[in-house]
Amino acid sequence: MKQLKKPEVVVITGASAGLGRAIARAFAREGAYIGLLARGRDGLEGARRDVEELGGRALVLPTDVADADAVERAAEAIEQEFGPIDIWVNNAMVSVFSPVKEMRPEEYKRVTEVTYLGYVYGTLAALKRMLPRDRGVIVQVGSALAYRGIPLQSAYCAAKHAIQGFNDSLRSELIHDGSRVRVTMVQLPAMNTPQFSWVKSRLPRKPQPVPPIYQPEVGAEAVLFAAHNDRREMYVGYPTVEAIVGDKIAPGFADWYLARNGYDAQQTDEPVEPSRQDNLWEPVPGDHGAHGTFDKRASARSPQLWANINRNWLMMAGAGLAGLAVGLFFNREEVKVSKRS
Repeated sequence: MKQLKKPEVVVITGASAGLGRAIARAFAREGAYIGLLARGRDGLEGARRDVEELGGRALVLPTDVADADAVERAAEAIEQEFGPIDIWVNNAMVSVFSPVKEMRPEEYKRVTEVTYLGYVYGTLAALKRMLPRDRGVIVQVGSALAYRGIPLQSAYCAAKHAIQGFNDSLRSELIHDGSRVRVTMVQLPAMNTPQFSWVKSRLPRKPQPVPPIYQPEVGAEAVLFAAHNDRREMYVGYPTVEAIVGDKIAPGFADWYLARNGYDAQQTDEPVEPSRQDNLWEPVPGDHGAHGTFDKRASARSPQLWANINRNWLMMAGAGLAGLAVGLFFNREEVKVSKRS
């Protein structure tokens, strides 16, 4: 009798909206049991409905990931409800759009506590359970900004840089210990998520993701793949590759280019409404879904991601074509020699 596969138990932070919401849907289609962590109850309930409609099971856990004890309690509740955690996805974030000279110390502290330390606390909660079992995967949702800082987002860029360094250290330690627990980081391009409607901002015009923009489902596909395939790190979208590799080759040019273009690229032409709410300290009420307001400008596919996911057979196909070309060349040369003789 064929044994049924046990559903994966997955934890997603920042699951109420945006990329986290799209990630929850992606795992739900696989039939996963998902612990949904975020601050906003409305969005979490919407995510729960999505998961259950798509064939998964969900546990709603209102949690501020800046609170290490709250993250630990959430992890314990998930294991009591669903069993051992297989995959932990750190995704929760907040940010502030502002020049450094106008930032406040408490804002840097808050962004760091959520966007960096929230990942650390989630990782610690996952490791506490995964290491004794010698199995499990931790996915850190990163950004091209983990390598290349841009103007007006110093707190967020610094947090993503910190995650990248933290993850490299942890990976080396796991290798040293011979652990089968795996960590991976997915570096993403600009995403069409609701964060740009509620991120705290001192800009005169409405914030926007730096074009080109991708739908959150592109990022969710990459996270799902990284969770199930042994990749050290994944760059998603050509703009991510361009930003990371370009910064390594010509960082000074990147400084100059962003100084000229980085301010306008992060703002639309519309002025900010005086009554605009932000989510730095408290969630914005309501269920905001996965998509932001840039659907008409966002791409639902990334050829670069497709090539990245399929790189093994593409390399095999390339090697086969190269072998065929070499074979045809030598065959032609042999025909020439035989004709001469």
